[in-house]
Amino acid sequence: MAAAPSAHRARKRFGQHFLTDGAIIGAIIDAIDPHEGELVVEIGPGLGAMTLPLLERIPQLTVIELDRDLAARLRQRKGLTVIESDVLKVDFAALAAERGQKLRVVGNLPYNISTPILFHLLGFVDHVVDQHFMLQKEVVDRMAAAPGNKDYGRLSVMLQWRYQVESVLDVPPEAFDPPPRVDSAVVRMLPFAVPPALDAALLGEMVASAFSQRRKLLRHSLGKWLEARGFSGHFDLQRRAEEVPVAEYVALAQAL
Repeated sequence: MAAAPSAHRARKRFGQHFLTDGAIIGAIIDAIDPHEGELVVEIGPGLGAMTLPLLERIPQLTVIELDRDLAARLRQRKGLTVIESDVLKVDFAALAAERGQKLRVVGNLPYNISTPILFHLLGFVDHVVDQHFMLQKEVVDRMAAAPGNKDYGRLSVMLQWRYQVESVLDVPPEAFDPPPRVDSAVVRMLPFAVPPALDAALLGEMVASAFSQRRKLLRHSLGKWLEARGFSGHFDLQRRAEEVPVAEYVALAQAL
């Protein structure tokens, strides 16, 4: 369980909200289902609400913590390897190489930088077994959304081309101290074993163009982008970006 909330004041600039509900914590650990011998890396351990229950299941855990005071406290805990750093500067490929095995990445991500963290990790997906994150429910809904859904957008496409994304648990604000102003959810992300062969940067540029005017037909946005690149193939531009399945965006990126 987490230390008493009075022991450490949450820092707004770090987006800190500490998980304190024991039943919710247990459900998250069950969803992760860690086993001895696995290389588990926790982002943003905070007061240890998830860290300590994880250590009850596995003898070793690596944690990434930016807050200097919290990092110092965590170093006193047996079984923990503490990386005091901004997660956006962490080389996850190097972490995997040190142990010669892929990573299982978990964490209660700071809501103010959750999307940049997800895109940072996307660059290391080949070194990851799976990811389980607590995020703002609105973000999880966008990550897992299907075409035609109002939540389906750039984030959906850029994650779903590389991961199977599933929302596994809803978490109410009262499970935290201090309570955030939003609902939260836990998402499971499983990298595809054989991903499509494509230029990820090109896909990202293409999808950003497609969703730049999401209320208009694609001929007003993506159509002009394709024309500028001399694309002569067929792609139905009489649709809105949110109507196009991930597989079609992938196929178009491959054709380019």
